[in-house]
Amino acid sequence: MSMLPIFLKLDGRRCLLVGAGNVALEKIGTLLRTGLQLRVVAPKARPEIVDLAREGTLDWTPRAFELGDIDGNTLVIAATDSPEVNAAVYHGAVERGILANSVDDIPNCDFFFGSIVSRGNLQIAISTGGESPAVAQRLRREIDEQLPEDLGPWLENLGALRREVLALHPRSESRKLLLHQLAHRELCDSTSCPSRQMALSPQMRKPEQHSRNENGTVYLVGAGPGDPDLLTVKALRILQSAQVILHDDLVGQAILSLAAPNAEIVNVGKRCGTKTITQDDINALMIEHARGGKSVVRLKSGDPLIFGRAAEEMAALTGANIPFEIVPGITAAFAAAAAIGCSLTDRKSASNVIFSTGHHAQSHNQSPLPAIEDATRVVYMPGRDLRLLAEEWLAEGLPHDFPCAVVSRAEQPGQQIQCTTLAALGDAAPTAAPSLLIAGWAVRDIAAAKQFETAAVSVSA
Repeated sequence: MSMLPIFLKLDGRRCLLVGAGNVALEKIGTLLRTGLQLRVVAPKARPEIVDLAREGTLDWTPRAFELGDIDGNTLVIAATDSPEVNAAVYHGAVERGILANSVDDIPNCDFFFGSIVSRGNLQIAISTGGESPAVAQRLRREIDEQLPEDLGPWLENLGALRREVLALHPRSESRKLLLHQLAHRELCDSTSCPSRQMALSPQMRKPEQHSRNENGTVYLVGAGPGDPDLLTVKALRILQSAQVILHDDLVGQAILSLAAPNAEIVNVGKRCGTKTITQDDINALMIEHARGGKSVVRLKSGDPLIFGRAAEEMAALTGANIPFEIVPGITAAFAAAAAIGCSLTDRKSASNVIFSTGHHAQSHNQSPLPAIEDATRVVYMPGRDLRLLAEEWLAEGLPHDFPCAVVSRAEQPGQQIQCTTLAALGDAAPTAAPSLLIAGWAVRDIAAAKQFETAAVSVSA
């Protein structure tokens, strides 16, 4: 039997509840939250129900049920401990064309009460068709634990913004896409909130707002090793709202199928030395679509910052004044280690991890870097005093101007980045844990941009 899951607006409607014991009391809280007018019929009632009647919250008629009690109601619930009375209530409602529920009596039910998870106007109802209320309650607890507590206020703000969009924008595919994008974004009360600005009609934007926001954003997203379950939550959210997806050849269909149905999906992969598209072409595609105001995902296998030519793409986007964001993914090294059950940093045998590729890095003058410098060094938990580590690396032969960056609380509120050189690393100010040290010529450009000065970068929650 297939049932229709619907949510009824019952504010001001009349509802009859026959019974006033423990089972009836459980239903009363759910019913009263809808704003309906509740009448309870029962010879006796629990003290809590008597109190509600005295307060005027419901109407209690202290006598046995009569068939005429059913007339004029939108819903009828039978919750007595008498199967005969419950059956009489149900059949009387059926004869009058009124939906009825006899609690814990599946044959005598037109509808079932679901197990509810609520966050303001958000309601998730779980029903097993009366087969196992315990299963529905277990699922409700599991879902409730996963939902943010502030989802209700966020939804209320989103609803207000949606009504503005419907009033300002004509019906179109672009409006539909805008609403889907807003459903994935954070909202704040400020008039300068990026989500609110995005929702404004182009005719209502100030000139400086329009010029600043007409470009779309490019997201460099890590698709991980290929299993959709290993995508980050943020990667999935952005993937589902993107208008254009430019993906590597190694990204499988299982992940691409998560994109929005109307998204434009383009394979820009280069495999086994065969280049059907150049890196310059890829850069041009990202810029072209972003300048068209579209949300663009550059989807890369693994992590975008490890052997993914992200540096070239970030440089191209920066040069074109296109905003971009990096969404990390699980790199292949971690997936392979997990597959064989190997810890890459076994305390008994390994305190370093070096990532390398068959393609060697070249300096700007195309001459090879010294072997000792041909790597980016990442040090977990480097400690608060970096002087000893700096002395060790200088003794190894690394140059004094070897670029270094200390990243504290990466991608968390309060993130801080200190850029310096190896020679000055020992003088770096202590940072909050957890922190990592990244050193190498790959850090050179960001260090140069910050002029080797201490920098603090705030990251939104």
